[in-house]
Amino acid sequence: MIVTLHAVVPVALLIVLGWWLRRGDRLGGRAFWDPLERLTYVVLSPALFVSSIAGADLGLVDPLPMLGALAGSTLAVTGVLLALRRVLRLAGPAFTSVVQGSIRLNTYVGVIVAAGLYGTDGVALFALASAVLVPLVNVVCVTVLVRHGEGGAAPGSLPRQLATNPLILGCVAGLALNVSGLPLPEPLTGTARILGDAALACGMLCVGAALSWRRAPGAGRALALSSVVKLVALPLLAAGLCRLLGLDGPAAAAVVLIQGLPTAASAYVLARRMGGDAPLMSAITAGQTLLALLTLPLALRVV
Repeated sequence: MIVTLHAVVPVALLIVLGWWLRRGDRLGGRAFWDPLERLTYVVLSPALFVSSIAGADLGLVDPLPMLGALAGSTLAVTGVLLALRRVLRLAGPAFTSVVQGSIRLNTYVGVIVAAGLYGTDGVALFALASAVLVPLVNVVCVTVLVRHGEGGAAPGSLPRQLATNPLILGCVAGLALNVSGLPLPEPLTGTARILGDAALACGMLCVGAALSWRRAPGAGRALALSSVVKLVALPLLAAGLCRLLGLDGPAAAAVVLIQGLPTAASAYVLARRMGGDAPLMSAITAGQTLLALLTLPLALRVV
């Protein structure tokens, strides 16, 4: 529980700080926050994915069972949500925020918890799980936003949207660097790490700045739904698939941990840029961050 507190509380404080700064227009209102959101979307978040995926040790464990547990649980949850969309009676943009809230993950929280529980081996396994899951999650979220976001794009535009999305390009670049084994000059890797670290702070500040329950009608129901899926159902399903595929020990813990994390600030930034319900996404991100204080320790007990 203490490890989880150390990981989640700083993220929650960043959200509160962003809310406080925006509430009093202390930084110039949307004239400040809109460019910051764009910077986070186009530069900082892609750099985070490049630095984290490129440095993952893909040979640490057999990646196939891990891939099966992560991809299987993520795609199963997404499929159920898509099948129930009409039953849920959510507008397209709101539905995209529920999907993002159900499968996206805050890697910062995960790294701290993995380090606290399993040391350097835990961090390495978490990095491997991130390298497997983050590209898949980005492809799924962009696809759902293209189809169900505000002014939903034509299905034929999906390949172009995927090929030009900065978050997906960051994942592809990280994987390409990892698989190629080509060493990058330390100044470049250091720059990517610094930009990646800034992605968390700027992203969470933007989430807090956008937080307004009055601008997110029906947020309570959407928050409850996405939180039950993300913080309870998804880690339980991942744990079951780990057992089915023979994955155990710290590797299985990394899978359950990554699937039990609250959603990330990149979900809000993506919603803002691709026609999702951004105020609702902000509420889901903030709410899940607080709920994870209770659910994450419980999720890790099932491993």
